Amino acid sequence: MMNSVRSCLLSLVSRKQLTCSRGVKHWIDGKPRRKHPVNPEIEDRLPVNKYISEGTRPDNRVYTWGYAELGALGNRNLLKPKNGKKPYTYLHRPMRLWFAELNKVTDVACGYGFTVMAVNRPDYKLFGCGLNTSSQIGQQEARAGHPLERVTSPVPITIPVDDPSIKVTAVACGRSHTAFVTSDGATYTLGNNAYGQCGRQVLEREDYSSNATVHRVPLDRPVRTVTCGQDHTMFLTECGRVYCCGWGADGQLGSGAFDSRWQALPAGGDLEGERIVRVACSADCVLAVSESGDVFGWGNSEYAQFASVTEEQQLNVPRRLPLGVGRVTDVASAGTMCAVLNAYIVFADRGEVYVWGYGMLGKGPELDVSKEPSLIPPTLLGRNDFSPDNTPVSVVSGLYHLSVTTSGGDLFTWGHNRHGALGLGHTEDRLFPLRVSIPARVTKVACGVDHMAALCREYI
Repeated sequence: MMNSVRSCLLSLVSRKQLTCSRGVKHWIDGKPRRKHPVNPEIEDRLPVNKYISEGTRPDNRVYTWGYAELGALGNRNLLKPKNGKKPYTYLHRPMRLWFAELNKVTDVACGYGFTVMAVNRPDYKLFGCGLNTSSQIGQQEARAGHPLERVTSPVPITIPVDDPSIKVTAVACGRSHTAFVTSDGATYTLGNNAYGQCGRQVLEREDYSSNATVHRVPLDRPVRTVTCGQDHTMFLTECGRVYCCGWGADGQLGSGAFDSRWQALPAGGDLEGERIVRVACSADCVLAVSESGDVFGWGNSEYAQFASVTEEQQLNVPRRLPLGVGRVTDVASAGTMCAVLNAYIVFADRGEVYVWGYGMLGKGPELDVSKEPSLIPPTLLGRNDFSPDNTPVSVVSGLYHLSVTTSGGDLFTWGHNRHGALGLGHTEDRLFPLRVSIPARVTKVACGVDHMAALCREYI
């Protein structure tokens, strides 16, 4: 019986026949054929739709939070919500940025009310959003002669780089200027240059509101990364030298003087002969780390940031800081607070975070002033019996707050919570580190004055 049924089915398949399924597919001799054949003359011109899959979607996610009114969060719907809702003044918890779903963001930086992102694209390599009163996110005009002072969603920044193979590898933002580094070692600046922070000559009465100038800083060595203070810029070269330009009234240029200059010149003092690997500054107090793990400081010391080497309130030449915390791998410098991350070999690179200065240092109300580094208990930063290997890997500061990213991809913040900049779901200041709820693994954080951005990867 079964053999007869099988032979009958085989005969039906082999027979030349025409079947139809919902009028979509036709089969002849067991092969699919279109119901309405495509004209071969136009077949090559038909569009091909490529859907996002595991292999095509960007690897990175971007989350933003904090002050929203200036557009720095990159989400236009916050300022012009649908269904008659009121615009958001601030966002006190992280929101996923749609822009990163369509573009591969490789770096992000936060300035004073604006955000800049490096993107891996052949056409536009830099995008920005937020405050643009000094063209810090490029010349953006609604029409000729009418510059936009506020941009509510990421827009491309035109830069003088025509080679599609060259990428933007690092970006930094100051109060109203932006600096970035390309893969060929060149560095560029744009925005306000009132103190020479863009590395070009200061022009009297220069109008920055609609300025298309993107300046290539003339340095004799390739640059690896760049850091911006409020109104000065520091370029870290491949060989470990630090070049500075801009505002220098607090000695933050490390030149041995207290004057400003537009020429980018190397900082001297104890940096001579050292290979620097990291520079940090959010205002006018500068910290740097050498390849051997030593910490150097210069600039403003009004809050005892450099009390270990001087009683003066300004330090105009870099000095080695005897912190006594072991080999340091990362540093952060806020307006009044400093933080370092060390890595003892005996602890298998389990980092410990130390803080000092003035303000909400992260150890509760009993410690708001410290001239010496004070250890933040590791349990406050996510290390416990359930996560013994979850240790700090980086420290980053805004002007009024500090943050720590751990090896497990967690983010902890504390300090002044202006406009919800800590991302904790409220606007209350925090004296202890608290974990920010982000449904992704944090890889890099950027801190502005009152907003933040996080570059993340999926957990799975």
